[in-house]
Formats: sequence, structure tokens, C-alpha cells
Amino acid sequence: MMRLIIASSNKGKLREYSQLLSPLGYEVVSAKEAGFDVEVEETGTTFAENSALKARAIHELSGECVLADDSGLCVDALDGAPGIYSARFGGLSTDAERTALLLEKLKDVPDEKRGAHFMCTICFIYSDGRELAVEGRVYGTIAHTPSGSNGFGYDPVFLYDGVSFADVDSDVKNSVSHRANALKALLEQLDKGENV
Repeated sequence: MMRLIIASSNKGKLREYSQLLSPLGYEVVSAKEAGFDVEVEETGTTFAENSALKARAIHELSGECVLADDSGLCVDALDGAPGIYSARFGGLSTDAERTALLLEKLKDVPDEKRGAHFMCTICFIYSDGRELAVEGRVYGTIAHTPSGSNGFGYDPVFLYDGVSFADVDSDVKNSVSHRANALKALLEQLDKGENV
């Protein structure tokens, strides 16, 4: 098993990366588990900038392989908001509060205008400092009410093929999600004869 530090403390993300990467021979550990308990300020103006900031900070401290992502929900009717501010939307501290705010902002928006996508960018840094950057998306719509108990964040209101991400089986979500799509793009790059 090759150790890979995930520059995140988000338990949902860590669980998804472990499910996706463990079968490929990676021992996924959080930055904290690796001994690096630092909060990297996300001062970038894009998902790509924020994922790179996090990955570089942990790589500088560890000298090991690091993966960081930045992801969020982009809602068409809100001009792409909450976007990079998804985790701090409205200055609120819980997923439930942020989801309620989102639904409030969309309360008068008809079904045909409730399009949205989850976006994920990954910055992967090899132990020698080389970097790879990829992105993934998944498209859907925003429900009128939350549904389901799986998932995290905005999953209960994000409908993929008419079913909320919090209602689908984790194996299904892990095969179609924005994170899965970004990871597929990363693995295609890693497969080009690159050794970690």
C-alpha cells in the first residue's frame, strides 16, 4: 500500500476517497492522521486555486504524495453560487442550515430552471513535487425538499436522474459523482506510465 495524504478534515470526503482509492493500492490518510494539523486558508478565487493551496501546504510540510480537492455546488439560477463558498454559504455553520438557505433562495424558481452541477478540482502532488490538476462535474437539478440520509453537504437536495444523492447507494454515487469523475481524470494521468 502506498500512503497518500488527503489534505482535508472533511469526514465525508475522506470516506469517499478511501472507498475510491483503497482498492487501487493507496493507504488514504488525512493530513491530521499524518501528523499535520493545519487549516489552510482558502484564499483562491477558483476551485483549482484552492485545491492547489491546500495540496502545496501539506506537501511542503510532509514531502509525501498529497491529494487535495476543492468542490462545491454551482446553481444555475444563482449565477453559479454558492460555488467556491459552498462550505461557508451565508456564513452558516451546518449542512442543514446551508441547505435550508439554498432552498429558500430557490423557493420561487420553477423546476425547469433548477439546474445545477457539483464541481470538483483535484490537485495531486507527487513526493518529488510534480503536480497534476484535474476536474470533474456531475449535472442534476435542485429538489424542493431534502431527501435521504446518505451523503453529506448538499446531497439531500441534489437530484441525479431524479433521485437525491443522499438517497442513492454509495457505490452508485461513487461511480458518477463529481469527485469520482475528477478522480477518473486523475487516474488516467497517473496511468500514463507515471509512478507515484
